[in-house]
Amino acid sequence: MSRNLFAQSALAEIPKILTLMDRNPHSPTYGCGDRNFWQYKIIDFPSGMSQEFALPLALAYHLDLPDNPFYQQPALRDWAIAAMHYAATSAHSDGACDDYFPFERASGAAAFSLYAFLESYRLLELQDEGLLRFFDQRATWLAEHRESGQLANHEALIVLCLQLLGDLQQTTRWQPQQSQRLERLLSWQSSEGWFQEYGGFDPGYHTLTISCLARLQSLQPRDDVRKILIQAVDLAAQFVHPDGSFGGEYGSRNTYNFFPHGFELVGQWYPPALSVNDAFLTGLAQGKQPCYADDHIVGHHVWNYLLAWQDFVRDRPLPPPRPTGQFWLQQAGILIDRRADTELYIALNKGGVFKLFHQGELVLSDTQLSVQMRQGDKVKNAVGHLLADYEFEVNETQIMIRGQMGWAKQTQMTPLKLLVLRFVNLTLGRFSPNLVRSLLQKVLITGKQQAPLQFLRQLTWQEGQWHVTDELRAESWPAVESVGISGHQTSIYVVVSRVFQAGQLQPWLDVSDRLPTLAPGQPLTIHRTL
Repeated sequence: MSRNLFAQSALAEIPKILTLMDRNPHSPTYGCGDRNFWQYKIIDFPSGMSQEFALPLALAYHLDLPDNPFYQQPALRDWAIAAMHYAATSAHSDGACDDYFPFERASGAAAFSLYAFLESYRLLELQDEGLLRFFDQRATWLAEHRESGQLANHEALIVLCLQLLGDLQQTTRWQPQQSQRLERLLSWQSSEGWFQEYGGFDPGYHTLTISCLARLQSLQPRDDVRKILIQAVDLAAQFVHPDGSFGGEYGSRNTYNFFPHGFELVGQWYPPALSVNDAFLTGLAQGKQPCYADDHIVGHHVWNYLLAWQDFVRDRPLPPPRPTGQFWLQQAGILIDRRADTELYIALNKGGVFKLFHQGELVLSDTQLSVQMRQGDKVKNAVGHLLADYEFEVNETQIMIRGQMGWAKQTQMTPLKLLVLRFVNLTLGRFSPNLVRSLLQKVLITGKQQAPLQFLRQLTWQEGQWHVTDELRAESWPAVESVGISGHQTSIYVVVSRVFQAGQLQPWLDVSDRLPTLAPGQPLTIHRTL
C-alpha cells in the first residue's frame, strides 16, 4: 500500500493553510492563522488553535515528499516561525489561549498548538530563547489546568507536550504533573479499551489518543502503556469499515476522524497495527476520506498524515481476514454484527443509529427518526439519536431499541445573545472560564431534554437480509408537521463533526405524507428491507 497517499492528501491542504495565514512581515498580525480575525475582521479575537498551522508548514518544508513544491522553501520556514511568534504575542499572560470566545483559556487549543510548536522547533533546528520561555509558560499552564469534561485526546496531548518540552530543555521539571496526568488519562480507559470522550466512545478521537500515546511510548517506553496501546489498536481495527471508511455518527462525538500516525509507530513493534492503516489507505485511494478542509480543523489531519508518511513502516503483514460474528461493546453501547457479507455498526445508546455494509459497500447510513413538531408558535426538532440509557434487547436474529425522543440542540447565535455572551466572557469568564465552558457544554453538547414522542426500532435478520421496522408514537399527531430519516444528522456541538463524506450521498427519507392517515393513538410505522 503506497504511503504517498498520506503525503498527497496532506500537501493538497497546504495552499489553503497558507491562504488562512497572514504572511505579511510588516503586518501587526504577521503569522496569525485565523483569517476571520486578521483579514475579514468579523471576530474580535484570534483563535489560538489556528497557530497549530506551524507544524504542517514545518513538515512540508522539512520532508522530501514526492511532488512537494514546498520542500526547503525559505519562505515556508519563515511562515512556520512567524506562526509560533504570533502565538506568543497573542497569548494570555499565563500562556493560555482562546479558541471560540474571549478569555476561554481553551485546553484543546493550547495543547494542539504547543505540540505543533515543539515539533516545529525541533524540525527547524531553532535556537530562540523567547520561544522557549513562551513554551515553558504554556506548558506550566497546561500542567496545572483542569478543564471541564473528560476529553482523553486533550489529556493525551498535554502529557505528550510535557514530555517533549522536558526532553527539549533537558529537565524533569514537569515530571510529577506529567505522571499524574498520565495516570488520570489511563483511568479514563474502559476495560473494553476505549477512552472517554464526553462520557462515551468515539472511534475517531480514539485514534488521536492512540497517536499521542504511541509518540509518548517512543520517547519513554512503559510496559503498561504498551499493553494499553495494543488493546486500543485492536479495538480501533474493528471500526475500519469494509470500504476503508472509518467512524461516523454512531460514535459519541459523531466524527469521521482518523489519525494514522500512531498506528505506524505502534506497528514498529506490534505489526497488526499496520493493517489498520492499510485498510484505511484502501478507502483513501477510493475517495472515502472525509473533507476536513474547514478553517478551524484543517491542520489536525495534515500534520498527522505527514508524520504517518515520515514514519511509514516498509515491511507490512498481509491483511487479515475480516472478522465475523457479533462484537459488542456493552459499556460503549455499540454493537457490530458481521454475517453473510454484511456488516452492521449500530449504537444502542443512540437509539439505534447504524451503518450497514454489504459486499464491502455502504448500503445505508441511518441516524434515526427526526420529527418537526409545533409547540406554540415554534417548530422544534425531536430526534432519536441523542445519547441516553435506552431500553434494548439483543439476540442472534433481532436487535430492539425503545425510548423517548429528545429535542435537538439547535441553538443559534443572535446579536443579543452574542452581546450577553461577550459580557459574560469579559466579566465572569475572565476569572472563571471553566464555569462558562461547562455551562456552554450543557447547552450545546451534554444532556437531553425529552420530547413527547416515543420510538421503537427493531432490526430482524431473516432470509439473509436485515429488516428494519420503526414505530413512532405521538401524544398529538396534528402537532407533528414532518417526519424523516437522514443518513448523517447530528444534534450536538462537536467541532470536527458534520463534515462531508462520500457515504452521505443518500437522499432524505421523507414519510410526512403518511401523517394525515394516522388516527389518534395509532403509531407511524415504517418497514424497510435492506
